[in-house]
Amino acid sequence: MSKLYLVPTPIGNLKDMTFRAVEVLKDVDLILAEDTRTSGKLLKHFEISTHMQSHHMHNEHKTVENIIQKLKAGTTVALISDAGTPAISDPGFLLSRACIENGIAVECLPGATAFVPALVNSGLPNDKFVFEGFLPVKKGRQTRLLLLAEESRTLIFYESPHKLVKTLAHFCEYFGEDRIVSVSRELTKMFEETVRGTAKEVLEHYTNKPPKGEIVIVVDGKK
Repeated sequence: MSKLYLVPTPIGNLKDMTFRAVEVLKDVDLILAEDTRTSGKLLKHFEISTHMQSHHMHNEHKTVENIIQKLKAGTTVALISDAGTPAISDPGFLLSRACIENGIAVECLPGATAFVPALVNSGLPNDKFVFEGFLPVKKGRQTRLLLLAEESRTLIFYESPHKLVKTLAHFCEYFGEDRIVSVSRELTKMFEETVRGTAKEVLEHYTNKPPKGEIVIVVDGKK
């Protein structure tokens, strides 16, 4: 029977690719990739020659129906993103939902996801947490921050390096300068670092030392 596999890929260190992920990507008939150039390097490294097709946030609404038809015809498909687990702030939800609605099996492999190590090494409570992903850039940002300021669970955000200082400044404004924050950068890579402290302290750090790379922010909940 056809099946959709959601396959996590490394967020930086290629050694985090699982044996099972490699096996699945070799065995399926088609791999859907967020960026075929980026994924092409990964597949070449693991000697995977399976055919790839582009599937990203700009075309997923148009390609889902075609992929569903292929799955119904017996094609086995694997979905990967550029890094991490598909559908976590990446394409994947629309296709998974469409498969379920059409009675097509969906299986997600365990693997790399940036927010998990960032949360665990933050030192903040991780028994209950809220994953927010990226905050709205403009419209709705203030409303969202005001709502989250009252959240008692640990908060997790993704952010780009050039917006980190602005976001930390907003945390100082809406959550308070003394709210504890942990910023993990370049997880699993050579220059991985985690900076912990109050929102004010972490803001001062990155104001003086502009960040690079992928970023996860973990924020203590309201006490």
